[in-house]
Amino acid sequence: MSQNPSFQPQCPLPLASDETIRLAHGGGGRLMQQLIHEIFLEAFSNSYLNALQDSAVLPAQDGRLAMTTDSYVVQPLFFPGGDIGSLAVHGTINDLAMMGASPRYLSAGFILEEGLSIDMLKQVVSSMAKTAQDCGVHIVCGDTKVVDRGKGDQIFINTTGLGVIPQSVDIGPHRLTPGDRIIVSGDLGAHGMAVLSQREGLEFSGNLISDSAPLHGVIADLLNHHVPIHCLRDLTRGGLASALSELATAGPFTMTIEESRIPISEPVRGACEILGLDPLYVANEGRFVMFLPPEDVDEALSILHQHAVSKEAVAIGEIGGTPSTPTQALVTLQTRYGTHRILDLLSGEQLPRIC
Repeated sequence: MSQNPSFQPQCPLPLASDETIRLAHGGGGRLMQQLIHEIFLEAFSNSYLNALQDSAVLPAQDGRLAMTTDSYVVQPLFFPGGDIGSLAVHGTINDLAMMGASPRYLSAGFILEEGLSIDMLKQVVSSMAKTAQDCGVHIVCGDTKVVDRGKGDQIFINTTGLGVIPQSVDIGPHRLTPGDRIIVSGDLGAHGMAVLSQREGLEFSGNLISDSAPLHGVIADLLNHHVPIHCLRDLTRGGLASALSELATAGPFTMTIEESRIPISEPVRGACEILGLDPLYVANEGRFVMFLPPEDVDEALSILHQHAVSKEAVAIGEIGGTPSTPTQALVTLQTRYGTHRILDLLSGEQLPRIC
């Protein structure tokens, strides 16, 4: 048999101590099994995952199923107020909550770069496990891949979420109605600015801490009180301005919001002014915008103010009618100075890799 001179066989097991991730950890052999059992199963242990089947077999659910998936590539992995592990859980749960779904199960896919510290991986996985437990969801299946050094960036995480929507709940852009009031659940821009400040080593006055948090609890409370929510949207990439622009286009509707009513903390406002960023376009990971009939605003705000994640909720505007011309601005900001400013989608991204 002829030999390929360019082929260089590699030892399937590293000879050094396992303080970092090696390619062999993704090879399906002994080291991969060790990684699965000593890190992932140790943290995420539950009857579904421990079965180690090719698929998780879940019980039948009473209601409609909501399913979402997202990938997380935030850099740095740890930031004030959270990390990539807790963010991966919060972000996916919040996508389900925006449909009125009660989150039940998550999958977790990890892409690990060769050379990643095992201790760092344990910290991320531990944070992810604690966050899932606190949110009442099970991580029921997963996958691990290892890529060559320099071909990744330490850790990428993909999560898929499964939730249950009660039969009586119908939330979505199709229910937007002229006259609907617009409520934002809290101060804006904290997550994006916290990640940016940590990444770039910037120091600003005041504390910049990510708003990353689960939103399903407060949404469930609103629904339990029969608040007639028409539409919800979490304010992640692109922030409030992009979310409103997307929803207005779906109508199409015009929307007007008041700048003086939009909650933005002084640390975020100051950091954005220094860097030339617009806080209305900065990402959040624990904030949402809600649309509902005007007669239900007071009750909704009363409920929102009882939850830490939405204690600063405020009504900021309303939906108008159908635009009279194709070129009419869909989302208009009434500024503090009495002028008007058009809010449209950005052509690019202000802050990359914040989730």
